[in-house]
Amino acid sequence: MVAQARLNGRINKGDTLDHQALHDAALKYHEEPTPGKIKVVITKPAETAYDLTLAYSPGVAEPVREIANNPADAFKYTGKGNSVAIISNGTAILGLGNLGPLASKPVMEGKALLFNRFANIDAIDIEVKNKTVEEFITTVECIADTFGGINLEDIKAPECFEIERELIKRCKVPVFHDDQHGTAIVTCAGIMNAIELQGKKLEDCKVVCVGAGAAGIACSDLLVAAGANKANFYMVDRHGVIRSDRPQYNNGEKPRYINDNGPKTLAEACAGADILLGVSGPGLVTEDEVKSLAPKAVVFACSNPDPEVDPEVVKRLRPDIIVGTGRSDYPNQINNVLCFPFLFRGTLDVRATAINLEMKLAAMRAIRDLAKEPVPAEVVKAAQVDHLEFGPDYVIPKPMDPRLLKVVSRAVAQAAVDSGVAQIPMPENYML
Repeated sequence: MVAQARLNGRINKGDTLDHQALHDAALKYHEEPTPGKIKVVITKPAETAYDLTLAYSPGVAEPVREIANNPADAFKYTGKGNSVAIISNGTAILGLGNLGPLASKPVMEGKALLFNRFANIDAIDIEVKNKTVEEFITTVECIADTFGGINLEDIKAPECFEIERELIKRCKVPVFHDDQHGTAIVTCAGIMNAIELQGKKLEDCKVVCVGAGAAGIACSDLLVAAGANKANFYMVDRHGVIRSDRPQYNNGEKPRYINDNGPKTLAEACAGADILLGVSGPGLVTEDEVKSLAPKAVVFACSNPDPEVDPEVVKRLRPDIIVGTGRSDYPNQINNVLCFPFLFRGTLDVRATAINLEMKLAAMRAIRDLAKEPVPAEVVKAAQVDHLEFGPDYVIPKPMDPRLLKVVSRAVAQAAVDSGVAQIPMPENYML
C-alpha cells in the first residue's frame, strides 16, 4: 500500500497517500516488536563477578572520587560527552498543537533515533509537566549537567524564546532549540543557494517572511546575520505586516521586525519580493500574490504537510521561481535532520559550552557548500531520482547524504574553537 511504501522509502511523487494505511502502519511500527523507538544498552562487560566489582561496588567509587576532585573527568569516565537530552513540554507538537508532554514522547523518541542514526549520539527524551515557564526552566537547569547538551523541542512561542534564553544563561552545557535554529540553518542554506542560482545577492533582496513564531523569528534573525537588509525585510503574522501602527499585536520578539516602509498586508508585501519564506500554515499565499513576486524569485513554503502555497501552482504560474518545501516528495526539502545531529556532533567533540551564532553560520555554510559538490551515486540512488546536480531542483543536500556528518560537524567544531567556546582543542585529524 502507498503508506507502507512511503515508510519503506518507495513512494513516488504523485502517489495518493492512503491515510488509513499510514495510520495503521505507523502504529504498528511504534508498537512492534518492542514498544517505542529507543532503548538503553550497556557498553561494558557484565558477565563475571569481577566485571560487576568494576561496574558497581566497590570499583565504581574510583571514578566517583576522580570526578569529585575534577568535574571534567565526567567526560572521561561517563557517557556525558556523547549524550544529549531532548526536552519538551508538548505545547507545540509538530502541527498538532498543545497536546501535553506525554503525547510528545513519540516525537522526542524519534529525535533520539535520528541523533543516533545520523551522528552516533546517545540521546534520551525527557518530557516535562510544568505549570509555569519558570518551573520548566528550573527543572531543566537542575538536570542539565548530566548531559553533554540540551535539545529543546516542540515548545510553543513566545515561551520558547524566554526558556531558551534563560537556560543558555543558567546552564554550563550548550542549549539549542531546534524548532528555531535548526530550521533557520537549513532554510537559510537553501535560500542563499537559490538566490545565488537566480543571480541575486541577499543584501539586495526584498524578503517577506510569512509567520512570526519560533521558526519565523529564527529564520529571519539568521538571514539578517547572513546579510539581509532589515529595511527590505517584511514579517507578516495573521494581522498583517509587523508595523509600529499596530502596537496591540506587537508582542514577544516581533518588535525587532517592525517595518513601516509601505506595505501593510501580505499581498502588498509580496509585490516585487525576491524571497518569500513561509513558516506558518497551509494555503496562506494566493495565486495573485505568487504572480506579483519579482522576476526569478525564491519561494520556500515550509508549512508541513500542507505548504503555504502548492509548489505545483507556483511552477504553473511562475516557472522562473525556485521552490522549496518541507515535504519529501518535492525537490528542495527543508529538513532539520540536515543540521541538528551534525551540529551537536561537532559541539560535543570539542566540549563547547554554547552553540553560538558563529557555529550556526558555519553549519549553514557547510550545508550550502555541500550542495554544490558532485553527488555520489549512492545518494542519488537513495533519493530515488536519476540525477542530482546543483540547480533549481537541488539547492540543498539530501538528508541521506553521509558526507553531512563530516563537513557539518567539522565546520561547527572549528567555529566553536575559533570563537572561544570550545573547552578542548580540535581533535587531531578530526573528521578527515
